[in-house]
Amino acid sequence: MTHILAIDQGTTSSRAILFDGAMKPVATAQQEFAQHFPRSGWVEHDPDDIWQSTLATCRSAIENAGLTAKDIAGIGITNQRETTLLWDRSTGKPLHKAIVWQDRRTADYCRELREAGHEAMITARTGLLADPYFSGTKLRWLLEMIPGARERAAKGELAFGTVDSWLIWNLTGGRVHATDATNAARTLLYDIHEGCWSAEICDLFDIPMAVLPEVKDCAADFGTTDPALFGAALPILGVAGDQQAATVGQACFHPGMMKSTYGTGCFALLNTGDQAVASNNRLRWCSGCATGLGSSKAPPRPKTLPRGPILIRT
Repeated sequence: MTHILAIDQGTTSSRAILFDGAMKPVATAQQEFAQHFPRSGWVEHDPDDIWQSTLATCRSAIENAGLTAKDIAGIGITNQRETTLLWDRSTGKPLHKAIVWQDRRTADYCRELREAGHEAMITARTGLLADPYFSGTKLRWLLEMIPGARERAAKGELAFGTVDSWLIWNLTGGRVHATDATNAARTLLYDIHEGCWSAEICDLFDIPMAVLPEVKDCAADFGTTDPALFGAALPILGVAGDQQAATVGQACFHPGMMKSTYGTGCFALLNTGDQAVASNNRLRWCSGCATGLGSSKAPPRPKTLPRGPILIRT
C-alpha cells in the first residue's frame, strides 16, 4: 500500500487525486455538479450530486493511475465548509437539499440574535459572528421548516453534518457519523475553547444535540470504506475543512504565517499560535491547526508545533 487517495469536495466540483509515497500526484479526476438557486440569496446542492460526483472521481483517479484498492494506504478528505445537510439515519436519505455556505436565508434570524444581545456569547464560545454563513442557523431552519424534523432529531432518528460528515457516512456505508474539529468550528455550534459542542448555543437555537456528529481530531480514524465501493475496505485517516487544509498544505506552521486562497470565495487564515487573539475589527477565528492535527480536545497543546485558533477574514 503505497498511495494516498485525497478527496477535495468543493462548491462547484468534486476532485480526487492519488499521491504516491513521495507525495507526487500520479492521477486526478474532477467532475462539476449543478448549482441550485431556488430564490434570490438561496443556494443549494443536491446531496446525491455531492456523493455521486465524489465517488465517480475517486474511482476514475484509481483507474487512471492503473491501481487497485490494495495499493492505497488511506483516504484524506477536504471539503467546502459550512454547507449543511440533514438526513435519515435509517435510510441515509437526505430530508432536503444541502444548504450551501453562500446561502443567506437565515439573515433575519441572525439579525434577531444580534438585536437580542446573543452575539457576544456566541462569539466568545465559537470565535464566529452571528451570521447566516455558518451552519448552525441553517440547521435550525431545516428543523423549523421540515415537518416533524425537530422531534425526530431529538429521538436520534436524524443526522446533521457538513459535507465531510456526509461523505464519511456514505463512504462507510452509514456506520460512522463524525466530523473533524476544523469543520465543527465553522458550524456556530462548537465551543472552540472547551473542544466540544456548546449545549448553551444548541439550546438557544433549539437544536437537539442528538443530531450532531462526533467530533474527532483532523488526523484520526474515521472508519473504513464499504468494501463494495473500491474493492476493499480503505481507512479514512484525515479530514480538514478546505481553508484549513490549504493553510496546512502551504506549511503555515508558525504564528504569524498566513494563507490566502482564491476560488469560489476568497479567504485569509492566519496562524495565531496557542493564543486565541480577539479581533477589534470583527475578524472571525476558529479552531484550526497549523500542524494538521486540529484537535477536538481542550488544552494542553504541544509546544514544539504550535497550534491554536486561526483568524479568518472573509
